[in-house]
Amino acid sequence: MAYQISDDCIACGACADGCPVGAISEGDGKYVIDADACVDCGACEGTCPVGAPKQA
Repeated sequence: MAYQISDDCIACGACADGCPVGAISEGDGKYVIDADACVDCGACEGTCPVGAPKQA
């Protein structure tokens, strides 16, 4: 099950930098995760300063 980024996102880009497969990109006001590319590793959750990425 892929991760999703909540509205708590502050658009800092830490999650995108920490994603080993490049599944995270800047969206409209917050970052978004491509569910098809996400490998469910949790790296984004560990790098986010506000805990916005959560397992769906």
